[in-house]
Amino acid sequence: MTIKQYINDINEKYKTGNATEHTFRGYLQNLIEELVPTVSVTNEPKRQSCGAPDYILTQKDIPIGFIEAKDIGDKDLEGAKKTGNKEQFDRYKASLSNLIFTDYLDFHLYREGQFVTKIAIGEVTEKGIKPITENFEQFENLIKDFCTHIGQTIKSSKKLAEMMAGKARLLSDIIGNALTSDEENHQNSTLRDQKQAFKEILIHDITPKGFADVYAQTIAYGMFAARLHDSTLDTFSRQEAAELIPKSNPFLRKLFGYIAGPDIDDRIKWVVENLSEIFLACDVKEILKNYGKSTKMEDPIIHFYEDFLSEYDPKLRKARGVWYTPAPVVNFIVRAVDDILKTEFNLPQGLADTSKTNIKVEVQGKKIEQEVHKVQILDPATGTGTFLAEVVKNIYKKFEGQQGIWSNYVENHLIPRLNGFELLMASYAMAHLKLDLLLKETGFNSTSNQRLRIYLTNSLEEHHPDTATLFANWLSTEANEANLIKRDTPVMCVIGNPPYSGESANKGEWIMKLMEDYKKEPGGKEKLKERNPKWINDDYVKFLRYGQYFIEKNGSGVLAFINPHGFLDNPTFRGMRWNLLKTYDKIYTIDLHGNAKKKETAPDGSVDQNVFDIMQGVSINVFVKTGKKKSNELGKVYHFDLFGN
Repeated sequence: MTIKQYINDINEKYKTGNATEHTFRGYLQNLIEELVPTVSVTNEPKRQSCGAPDYILTQKDIPIGFIEAKDIGDKDLEGAKKTGNKEQFDRYKASLSNLIFTDYLDFHLYREGQFVTKIAIGEVTEKGIKPITENFEQFENLIKDFCTHIGQTIKSSKKLAEMMAGKARLLSDIIGNALTSDEENHQNSTLRDQKQAFKEILIHDITPKGFADVYAQTIAYGMFAARLHDSTLDTFSRQEAAELIPKSNPFLRKLFGYIAGPDIDDRIKWVVENLSEIFLACDVKEILKNYGKSTKMEDPIIHFYEDFLSEYDPKLRKARGVWYTPAPVVNFIVRAVDDILKTEFNLPQGLADTSKTNIKVEVQGKKIEQEVHKVQILDPATGTGTFLAEVVKNIYKKFEGQQGIWSNYVENHLIPRLNGFELLMASYAMAHLKLDLLLKETGFNSTSNQRLRIYLTNSLEEHHPDTATLFANWLSTEANEANLIKRDTPVMCVIGNPPYSGESANKGEWIMKLMEDYKKEPGGKEKLKERNPKWINDDYVKFLRYGQYFIEKNGSGVLAFINPHGFLDNPTFRGMRWNLLKTYDKIYTIDLHGNAKKKETAPDGSVDQNVFDIMQGVSINVFVKTGKKKSNELGKVYHFDLFGN
């Protein structure tokens, strides 16, 4: 088909007076495949209904360009009108790097979201469509250039975060639309099955949009992790990604087995393959190395994740209370716990302790005795693994000059004691990546490929009975292993930076029942007389209660968090403070202040900065329960104020 023939065919249909944009789709597909025979052009209504552009151009199954077509004479090919194409065009420009918007006659080319050029090969007149023959050669060159475009090499972390976030947003939209369509039409699909598995096993109140969001983030960060482990920079694909996911993360490996395999939903396949093209265009390891140098950040992986989340969905970041914890704070908390284990619990090795204890666990309905490590460590809001990584670093320092026994120690005495729970899937993937890389850096060589004990789960939900599903047993396995920790593991140390959210979304029956202990007047008998006790329902308060649950269940232990300082002196928390004093022998509080809402300043009148970029003031709090305090006694409080910057 020549360009002239294309115009003639379109004109014939146009003159009938009942043509729509769909009428001309086959003609444009044939024209492009004639001009560039090496390219395959697909036009699938099922994909389009879920948010894909009208045409996807592929070469050897790899997406290389996208075309969105409107009806002939469309008045908004610039995508400038809110009542026109703006929302759709902006979405595509943010996520697709090689893109044409057209009305079948006028073609607008965009690269990396920026307008490049436009060319018209026909115009509408009273007599029909008139060809603009002088533009035919230029149009042919534009299409050939469009089909041979090689995406730019990505060298900056900012660009990578932007492009990853753009693809992840598009993927999330498409998954959400696909699920809505499947549910409305009572259509079975692998995506719908997996969403149902998430709902039954992990997050019971998850919505189609919520599932689409976590799923898209996980694919984006799973590929990020895979590319970071990739030694062959000249190749990368969804299939290769599945092979590169570390065996220490069996859940992600199984998920990517689906992503890489033939059963992947066709509606998301094209955007997953387009996402892999981003990683093919960059050296993730080099980008992270340079990012660390330029930002002077000790942990580029975490700060890059924060950049990604800010680009992907700043509201989600705020809704989940996701904020990275400054390295000095993490270091201090981990060292404090290590010191308390030595001084208060007579464990000379502190966090590196290898002693064991016997516990009773339930296996197939029977109670059996099992030997486990005594110093079990849990971060119930693991995020990207900052605290658990600091524990590894702290212990590793004690093995200087003993490299020969380090790998054996990690395998037998460290990994079995490090536990983490995380609800956000991108954070979960990053935490696994972070610990995997850190352990490799220390010289650890795994001989058993045992999994890292970081689980995708809702901490604030009680363990539920073992469950399995035919279609997602890998997801069920993840939930069940997390449940073993919740139910059986004698957690002695709870550490971390729990999420802060005044209007908490975590209102499960189990945690709300535990929270009743904090909603009583001092003495624990009368109900708290507060008109609006909503601040007690903040997530950080729930996590303090959650950590207390583990320490009480174990009989002794240490809870160390950094969290908002409101509970230290706000009258609403008086019942909570009494309950904490009844539970713990000693409570150490370091009030870091920095409360912009109260306009706090240092005692000398100078600026009092927050350690986080937030309005709330925060404090470091260490709660110690040795089991020696009498039940009718209250614990001792050691308080310190720290102002400044």
